[in-house]
Amino acid sequence: MPTYTLIAPAKINLLLEIIGDRPDGFHELVMVLQSIDLADIIELKALPGDQIQLNCSHPDVPLDSSNLAHRAATLMQTQFPDRGGVEITIQKHIPIGAGLAGGSADAAAVLVGLDLMWNLGLTQAELQTLGAALGSDIPFCVSGGTALALGRGEHLTPLPDPHQLYAVLAKYRSLSVSTPWAYKTYRQKFGDTYAKTSETQEQRRRSGPSVPLLTAINHQDQEQIPKYLYNDLERVVLLEHPQVLALREKFQQLGCLGTLMSGSGPTVFALMNSREEAQLLKTQLEVAVGDPDLDLWVTQFCCSGIQLQTT
Repeated sequence: MPTYTLIAPAKINLLLEIIGDRPDGFHELVMVLQSIDLADIIELKALPGDQIQLNCSHPDVPLDSSNLAHRAATLMQTQFPDRGGVEITIQKHIPIGAGLAGGSADAAAVLVGLDLMWNLGLTQAELQTLGAALGSDIPFCVSGGTALALGRGEHLTPLPDPHQLYAVLAKYRSLSVSTPWAYKTYRQKFGDTYAKTSETQEQRRRSGPSVPLLTAINHQDQEQIPKYLYNDLERVVLLEHPQVLALREKFQQLGCLGTLMSGSGPTVFALMNSREEAQLLKTQLEVAVGDPDLDLWVTQFCCSGIQLQTT
């Protein structure tokens, strides 16, 4: 069988609103998700039997069944037995523990790649259903682009792609934030404000901060989109990690169009209209902060999820 090489883009949250609790213990969310061209490269090779071998040069990436890419391969073998084994090699470009869905993107690439390798003919919706069993971000990572995500994030509605925007990403290499901690702490502090019934949750969805952002995206209004970025989890993460708050404030001082922490952090992004402006902002922030622990990237919005790399 041939080798398959796939591009697995990261994602940022243009909006994350916590509506209330779900019966399954997760949070009911409203999110606007956006793919960016910072991407991992996933290579799949067939192996005999049912072996799953995972390779990655990054020292912090687990190579066992705790890795989402490994779990995605196991799920596919369970659903489609006797198709063979696979060697998965991850070229890691998306930072670890950054709130950018790097692990979810890798898992999505394995689902898409094995569908191709094994000639299964699965639809995108079927791949997303498989992905939802592994993690809330994986269905979006399969399709990518720009999307409204409801529920835990698995109910997706595609949106027009404002792909001319550029994002400067900033993350302290030594800093990570636990997503379960962020949501648990938010519930402890703000749980009394949650919408308790399906009716009140729906009312909040229809009147919350997503409304002006969705309007701007649907009108392809590049000037208005950055003004309506929103993330409830900033209310707990920025208090616990003031250096993340300082990055947001510095981006604002340097004149970006809009800035936000992505997901549960600790990555902060700032939006600009062109690559030249984004590169200048990156350089200015690098000089202003002057910390060798700070990693920075210039990325562009992209309109797709997992793609087969062509040579």
